[in-house]
Amino acid sequence: MDVFCVKNIDIREMLFIATTFCGFVVLTNLSLAHNTVGTYQVAKMLTTPCIILMQILFYKKHFSILVKLTLIPIIIGVIMNFYYDIQFNVIGTVYATLGVFVTSLYQVLINRKQKEFQMDPMQLLYYQAPLSAIMLLVVVPLLEPVEQTLSYNWTFWDIFMVVLSGVVAFFVNLTSYWIIGQTSPLTYNMVGHSKFCLLLLGGAIVFHETLAMNQVIGITLTLTGIILYAHVKMKDNQNVTSELAVEERKPLYKV
Repeated sequence: MDVFCVKNIDIREMLFIATTFCGFVVLTNLSLAHNTVGTYQVAKMLTTPCIILMQILFYKKHFSILVKLTLIPIIIGVIMNFYYDIQFNVIGTVYATLGVFVTSLYQVLINRKQKEFQMDPMQLLYYQAPLSAIMLLVVVPLLEPVEQTLSYNWTFWDIFMVVLSGVVAFFVNLTSYWIIGQTSPLTYNMVGHSKFCLLLLGGAIVFHETLAMNQVIGITLTLTGIILYAHVKMKDNQNVTSELAVEERKPLYKV
């Protein structure tokens, strides 16, 4: 349909990224099932320091001291929220921790694969989405009550909501690939935290979840770290832009 041009690559190159996507979907949903909405979302904040650690260890990427310092309030805030969560449980913490690791790996791989194969988001999704769907079809019977799903009396509204969820998920994946490809996994992760307050508000209003004062302090620390990170990155980008402008204005001399 001329929406995008298919780029031919070895499908084996996509197997690992499809597997990490499946792990990301399964583990984050299990985390949400065993934790409160607030704790689930706060736990995802650990993706930021996890991504930085992965890029430092495996890709030898360097980050400024200021960027690293902004992670301190984020990590302290997440720990406080987990510790004081009234619904804290071990299995929920395990799922959340594994979900953070796999999500971080998935985001880093998206960035690397787009640059390695010079692919845009649609070209990458063309391979990753079908592979992930096939893999999840194998996992679903092991983790979900399939008999109940098949015997359930589906209404039009139920089917509409499932289809709508799928459409929204598609656009979430597409925009995620675009943001990560154009910027970086770390910046995408920070941009994604903008939904944090809305989810906490929704958890309190829709599901009547209560937050202890210590949790509120932890969440405030987390948001403070995110705001500081955004400020530091903006300053760094301004400095890089200024340096490039100075280099362009330098006269060229023949020797």
